[in-house]
Amino acid sequence: MQETRGLSIKDRWKEECNTPKKFWRLASGTVVIFTIMELLPYFFRDIEKRNGVVLHDWVLEQLPAHNVSVLIFIIIWGMGLLILYRAIYKPVIYVKYAWALSFVCIARLTAIWLVALNPPVGLIPLADPLTGIFYGHAIITKDLFFSGHMSTVMLMLLCMEKKSDKIITAVCLILLAFLLLVQHIHYTVDVVAAPIVTYAMYRLADYLLF
Repeated sequence: MQETRGLSIKDRWKEECNTPKKFWRLASGTVVIFTIMELLPYFFRDIEKRNGVVLHDWVLEQLPAHNVSVLIFIIIWGMGLLILYRAIYKPVIYVKYAWALSFVCIARLTAIWLVALNPPVGLIPLADPLTGIFYGHAIITKDLFFSGHMSTVMLMLLCMEKKSDKIITAVCLILLAFLLLVQHIHYTVDVVAAPIVTYAMYRLADYLLF
């Protein structure tokens, strides 16, 4: 691998596109993930019309529901800004994240379609105007199994390269899991399954494309 230390941001991105394979990987990954994001609002609108089952969740029964939307918002978008900053200076982080996120989204949409669930008892809708973009600015409560919030931050953890970044992201991931349960946004199984599936999809994307 050619040494990139000391290169400008522009040269780093040129380096990431200096072969047809690298260029295709970056360009197609961008197209795929943005196409999926465009389709998400239509998918979630259909899911919201569907009736599912309510799970018995012992953990949620022990946690009185509280609105912690602001803390969830700070964690997700704070970590998003951190990985964006890292990716600007190391484009391969962006490429890996885009492709792995595409695989995660496909797995998640498939799981949501197959596992019809109604929201947990006591759910308090998440007030996040930025995340609302992906839902068409509609209140969506049935995108449950598995948690997209957990998957997003777990994927950041996998894509981070610096040890300090990984530690910070891991702490945020644990805190996020607790907050999602406190607000009753997800069932416990949604929160627990997300990191496992995300890791599998990350490894699959890495095996196929890198």
